[in-house]
Amino acid sequence: MKYISHSCEETQKIAANFAKTLKEGDVICMRGDLGAGKTAFTQGLAKGLGVNEPVTSPTFTIVNEYAGRLPLYHFDVYRISDSDEMYEIGYEDYVYGNGVSVIEWAKRIEDILPDKRYEIEISKDYSQGENYRTIEIKENT
Repeated sequence: MKYISHSCEETQKIAANFAKTLKEGDVICMRGDLGAGKTAFTQGLAKGLGVNEPVTSPTFTIVNEYAGRLPLYHFDVYRISDSDEMYEIGYEDYVYGNGVSVIEWAKRIEDILPDKRYEIEISKDYSQGENYRTIEIKENT
């Protein structure tokens, strides 16, 4: 599925609608440059999952947990040097647990990602406007 967004609010609305289809154990791998909208998309997912608290990027904590219809585990692995570090924080308990895992910068830990996952690519195109984003959602099975 491919979507076009012209604002942070539109990105969040796309994500909130997508969240309605998610189920326990789903893994979402986010790809996109700095400032592309990965965290905004995750904030929309959280709204769609019924999370009622502010969602921020876990850049320094690696993972944030949120309670909603399903637990939401939001990872930012930008600062991870290798996949072994993920096991130290209990990666498998989250990813193979009872919630939805969102992983920003997932390419850094590609060797340990489950085969079944969603790949979400957010791209900027400044020729179309400063807030223009293309959001592509693919399901790997």
